[in-house]
Amino acid sequence: MNDTLLLGAVSYDPKVVTIWEGFQQYFAERGLPFDFVLYSNYERQVEAHFLGHIHVAWNSPLAWLQSEQIAARLQRRASAIAMRDSDCDLTSVIVVRSDSGIGGVADLKGKRVAVGAQDSPQATLIPLLVLAEEGLEPHRDFEVVPFDVLLGKHGDHIGGERDAARALLEGKCDAACMIDANHMLFQQEGTLPGGATRSLLQTPLYDHCNFTVLDDAPAEAIAKFRSLLFEMSYADPQVRRLLDMEGLKQWKEGRAQGYAMLDRAICRFGTIDPFVDQVVEKCS
Repeated sequence: MNDTLLLGAVSYDPKVVTIWEGFQQYFAERGLPFDFVLYSNYERQVEAHFLGHIHVAWNSPLAWLQSEQIAARLQRRASAIAMRDSDCDLTSVIVVRSDSGIGGVADLKGKRVAVGAQDSPQATLIPLLVLAEEGLEPHRDFEVVPFDVLLGKHGDHIGGERDAARALLEGKCDAACMIDANHMLFQQEGTLPGGATRSLLQTPLYDHCNFTVLDDAPAEAIAKFRSLLFEMSYADPQVRRLLDMEGLKQWKEGRAQGYAMLDRAICRFGTIDPFVDQVVEKCS
């Protein structure tokens, strides 16, 4: 890969090309040779990272945990080196219709609960974990109704959550899981008319995406990459355009403690075990 720092990102939306081409220009103008590779899904990207095809990965929270577990099994180290301000301290909600008569979590027993894609941390895994820890086991105590839009993209799109919201409104399910920001968006855009729904339960806080590197990443290039990220100023009109497209105002230091709840979810549900086994075997 010569002297060019290669980043992997998942193409969940056409704007991804525009975003990373803008970052490519930003880095090049500041002396960092940089390029990117787009993957159709996170599993492909995580595997490529361990096979040495890229130096840094823009990972979903689930892809981060995949990387962390694979690295541990291979006696390697994965590090979260940066994240957006908008990746920190998020929360999801379990929403019901305002006229449903469902007053608490226990009332969901025997009901139908809509979720996003099965690999969505915010609209499936974390809400289902919270319900399980409240004493309602998914698939046993209530029916889980998934809306599997773009599996492999780990919920990095709005389609599954919007479909779950519509199913709730149409009476096809009794509750729906979504990230809190999307619940507000759906009310603003009219997918969920004002007053039609209410939050039954809000999850504890968690974190979202991060830039992940492995222990063989080129230290000097990674240091330059991080430095240039943290120098980005929202006051700069050229930079602001890129930050707005990527949904942030400031890059922050990476941290791992915000993934504990998702880690409990994947351990409880066995979500990533087959994939981790597959990559470990390939890389051993």
